[in-house]
Amino acid sequence: MTTIGFIGLGNMGRASARNLQRAGFRMVVHDLRREAGAPLEEHGATWADSPAAVVAASDIVFTMVFGPKQIAEVVRGPQGLIAGGVAGKLWIDMTTSEPFLMRELAAEVIAAGGEAVDSPVTGSVDSAIRGDMILFVGGTDASVARATPALEAVGVIRRVGGYGNGYVAKLVNNQLWFVGAAAIGEAMVSAKLAGLEPDVWWAAMKGGAADSFVMQHDVPSIFAGHYDPSFRLALCLKDLGLISEFLGSVGSRAEITQAVHARFREAGERYGEDAGEMTVCKLIEDDANTNLRVDGDWAKPWEVKHASEA
Repeated sequence: MTTIGFIGLGNMGRASARNLQRAGFRMVVHDLRREAGAPLEEHGATWADSPAAVVAASDIVFTMVFGPKQIAEVVRGPQGLIAGGVAGKLWIDMTTSEPFLMRELAAEVIAAGGEAVDSPVTGSVDSAIRGDMILFVGGTDASVARATPALEAVGVIRRVGGYGNGYVAKLVNNQLWFVGAAAIGEAMVSAKLAGLEPDVWWAAMKGGAADSFVMQHDVPSIFAGHYDPSFRLALCLKDLGLISEFLGSVGSRAEITQAVHARFREAGERYGEDAGEMTVCKLIEDDANTNLRVDGDWAKPWEVKHASEA
């Protein structure tokens, strides 16, 4: 039986690791917070005290940590994957990170005898729980084939070419996501001020040219007034920083993305970076002296159950 290590047990990582357990893989887990492993240990996972200890006990290691600084430490650090011995092991990274750094880290893992696949994700915590989030997968054909049984346990593979392309796909995906999130607040508040109620507006927009994942999935969190705290503004700002750096590195114009980044910074300053991602829309509500609450039993994404537990 293949043993899988999982490093990084936040909302998305913990849900993904649990789906690997459901698929029958033996699990070894690690996180900076010891308590994050408890739900997985209850289902048979083994705790490891460092990334080095994870890779030593595993055939395949997933990582899903905060960003570039953290993943570099996980791979290169004194208690990192390379120190633990990656020869013959497969590293699958799901972190939202900087493509050029990640290509360097992959080259170091490969030079030490391992394999590398990038698989950053798109979706939300409920898709992670269900196991149907989209995976942007890059790597050699042989490495991706080796990774496929594990990847299919956590999501839907979308092959994007060689190693590093997954990070490119993830950054431009989030670029469009954040632009959409910021614009929806402006559109919905403007419609309400002109007499079109938010629930009527939402029903009219879906399925047309304005439709998107943000429209379908995220608007109810505005109606409910919690703005989806399962993905915090701190993460949005981290990703927007990476996106800005990436766009600068390739020499692309970025005025729209820069304006959106400024809007998210303003939301973080006003409401705190622990506020939910869609709080970027609350700025527009509050400045217009209105709100977009709609009565209803709006699902909380973090409370969704896997089909086996529903």
